[in-house]
Amino acid sequence: MKIDILTIFPEMFDSLKVSLLGKATEKNLLQISTHDIREYSADKHHKTDDYTFGGGAGMIMTPQPIHDCIDAVDPAHKALRIYMSPKGKKLDQNLVKQLAEKDYILLLCGHYEGVDQRVIDFDIDMELSIGDYVLTGGEIPAMAVVDAVARYVPSVLGSENATDEESFSDGMLEYPQYTRPQVYLGMEVPSVLVSGDHKKIAEWRKEQSELLTKKNRPDLVKK
Repeated sequence: MKIDILTIFPEMFDSLKVSLLGKATEKNLLQISTHDIREYSADKHHKTDDYTFGGGAGMIMTPQPIHDCIDAVDPAHKALRIYMSPKGKKLDQNLVKQLAEKDYILLLCGHYEGVDQRVIDFDIDMELSIGDYVLTGGEIPAMAVVDAVARYVPSVLGSENATDEESFSDGMLEYPQYTRPQVYLGMEVPSVLVSGDHKKIAEWRKEQSELLTKKNRPDLVKK
């Protein structure tokens, strides 16, 4: 999978070079590239923002540098172009799986109070939000998208079954997990998990998943 990220703070994405994503990049399972929007600004000071028409607090990213950057990175519009925005469609696990099926995605990270609407209208295929809150920019949401999507790219996690039993895989939250030691701070691992009875273990995990979902995410139960 190829992922291009457009931002005015490319250094923020150095974290994608470590852990599983770093290893996946080294193995060419992922091709992640960052592009500095400032480098495409026609302004002599490489300015990328200006005051908003109609007044209001904050600055808006100007269309020229963004459009030129997108046009240079994806001239044939082969990528699914996504703008990270609190006004966008909310990311969930089903959408993550859909994005993971794409060969090429482009993520635009806005900043300040957002980007000029004409960029969205002319260059963007989808606006995407990671939740009902506002951040200072689209960089952290873009990282979340890359991380979530990459887990479904074959061989990134090492095991093809790694995403089968986890939160949201079946519409519920994942059951509690335990490892050694069997007793810690006086708390013991549930006996069923060390019983060797796989049927009872599966039943316990299903029950715990349902209880945890009802407690923490009743909205998922309603769905």
